[in-house]
Amino acid sequence: MMRKAKSSQDIIKKSRWQIFKENRELVGLALPGAIWFLIFAYLPMIGVIIAFKQWRIEGGFIESLIKSPWVGFANFKFLFQSSDAWLITKNTILYNLTFIVLGIIIPVTLAILLRELFNKKLSKFYQTAMFLPYFLSWVVVSYCLYTFLSPTQGFVNNMLVSMGKDTVSWYTESKFWPYIIVFMSQWKSIGYGTVIYLASICGIDKSYYEAAMIDGATKWQQIKNITLPLLKPVLIIMFITSIGGMFKSDFGLFYQLPKDSGALYPVTNVIDTYVYRALMNLGNIGMSTAAGLYQSFVGLILVLVTNGIVRKVDNENAFF
Repeated sequence: MMRKAKSSQDIIKKSRWQIFKENRELVGLALPGAIWFLIFAYLPMIGVIIAFKQWRIEGGFIESLIKSPWVGFANFKFLFQSSDAWLITKNTILYNLTFIVLGIIIPVTLAILLRELFNKKLSKFYQTAMFLPYFLSWVVVSYCLYTFLSPTQGFVNNMLVSMGKDTVSWYTESKFWPYIIVFMSQWKSIGYGTVIYLASICGIDKSYYEAAMIDGATKWQQIKNITLPLLKPVLIIMFITSIGGMFKSDFGLFYQLPKDSGALYPVTNVIDTYVYRALMNLGNIGMSTAAGLYQSFVGLILVLVTNGIVRKVDNENAFF
């Protein structure tokens, strides 16, 4: 029995070594990326200890990490004991839910429309035009928006005056900003999502559509019975990964775009901006680390729960 067990283990080891030898080129290609993640993503994770310490700079980083006194979960009270805790949590969740829903519906719709265009050069032009805003900084976008919404020389106010209407103080009227933030977020990110779904659609075997056309299926029937079902795995993966960022926000979107206007805090203040403003005043690095760890931990739980639900409903399309 021992000989059989050893022989089976040797076969497994040999097969693994053979697999490594057969795929050494692919391993070599993946090695730089793996090293990058190890150095810049996994090794810095030791810094989460700061969330449980009262950070004091004494010499180098390691020396400061060792000598800083433990405070347990005291740094986490910063988020939960705040009078704005409910407001920033509500804003963060509601905005992210909106972004997730629109970030699936709009890009999928545009990807399907681009796929159906007969003029492929025009389709590529539209892809490029939609994808370009993704590379712009929120600082640049905020100044572009300011040219439209400036209280004195803004294009929108000038147009309102020419129509005989009163001007609007856009950066003090909070009722408009939920719509502005959602619109600008989708404008900037829509091209990225569209390219992902369009690539998935282009990878679908054309013979499915040819068979459907022979059977007399309309375009809508082809989309409903071929495109959308075959996009399902990609949609689920994108949905699960989006859920993981439910408690995180795009800092530039909520801080740079409204120009940090205090009058807009009720609709623009989220966890990230609140922590930034508070810590700029307090200068407590431990609280900042605690906030980041809290967001990451909640995101991990949400991913696991969402994936567990998907696995029960449709095991084949679960993330893991």
